[in-house]
Amino acid sequence: MSNNPYTWIDRSLSTIHRASWYRSVQTLSTRPGSIITLDGEPLINFASNDYLGLAGDDRLINAAISATKEFGTGATGSRLLTGHRELHRRLERAIASLKQTEDALVFSSGYLANLGAISSVVGPRDLILSDQYNHSSLKNGAILSQATVVEYDHNQTEDLQQKLEGEREKFRRCLVVTDSVFSMDGDLCPLPELLDLAAKFNSMLLIDEAHATGVFGNNGAGCVEHFGCTGKELIQVGTLSKALGSLGGYVAGSKALIDFLRNRAPSWIYTTALTPGDTAAALAAVEILGQEPERRAKLWQNVISLKNLLKSNLVPIADFESPIICFQLKDASTALAAAKRLRKQGILAPAIRPPTVNTSRIRISLMATHELSQIEKLVEGLVAINN
Repeated sequence: MSNNPYTWIDRSLSTIHRASWYRSVQTLSTRPGSIITLDGEPLINFASNDYLGLAGDDRLINAAISATKEFGTGATGSRLLTGHRELHRRLERAIASLKQTEDALVFSSGYLANLGAISSVVGPRDLILSDQYNHSSLKNGAILSQATVVEYDHNQTEDLQQKLEGEREKFRRCLVVTDSVFSMDGDLCPLPELLDLAAKFNSMLLIDEAHATGVFGNNGAGCVEHFGCTGKELIQVGTLSKALGSLGGYVAGSKALIDFLRNRAPSWIYTTALTPGDTAAALAAVEILGQEPERRAKLWQNVISLKNLLKSNLVPIADFESPIICFQLKDASTALAAAKRLRKQGILAPAIRPPTVNTSRIRISLMATHELSQIEKLVEGLVAINN
């Protein structure tokens, strides 16, 4: 036995390399956008969650600069001590208005919002039923809660119902947890059916709108609006770091829920508040969302254009319901090779591999700022890989 208790790290890294799971960072040296410079190389960017192209918008930048000049670079403390500002409440009211809920609570990241919400509303005497493809933050929030966690087959309401029938009565409270748009597959949860099952089995429902906020619904409020479920009682979580181009997360729901989370959510109570700059940028993004519906319309036009081009070029990609598109490949090494070939053609579309996902793929994400010529070049690259 080795006398060094850290030698296992090198062995684990070797295993990661052999499995083609190794990851490293690359340096971005330009503003976010449809064309970026990564490690000194100009690329068409199909790897960003900046769906509306707001992360590099001058209005968000200027809002962040103004707030930083007025209030400083950091919040300096938790919201319950010295970190709270009226700017935070303005953002929360704007989110509640967008989502048409009674109130909202802003966290310092979407990950923290999920950890705090889930671990607060259920505990050791309770049950969580979680979609097997849920994001890491949802799964870790479930673990943190110490509730009994049962996964149901991805988007299979029949399996969820069977598990509710078999398990619900054994527990005090029950929480059904799902993404609304699944980040690695781009498909949508069956929200109306989930709401019906939650009501039937006296269960709460938490939905993570991270990839739907700003993208789905007539007003960009997310999949809750998209499915006509606005006003239904449920817990809505989301992020400010994707379509809204800033940083932070939120929970939206009833006044009682939000008041409860202010008093019980550890990832809100015990962490520093969102910075003034990030808060102001997010608030500007929510305002732009209401003022410029054409951004969302352009994004969906790009989705339609990509669908049509893939179909006409016989590229085998399953039908997709969101700006996230997956090109499935047989293993990690094949996915890495495909991403490398695309990059040589000036296209950034990353290889997503285990353990992030069960099957390797190229993940493509569209933005409102993509031009048709850029989408055509992507399809050319995918055709070359497919052949």
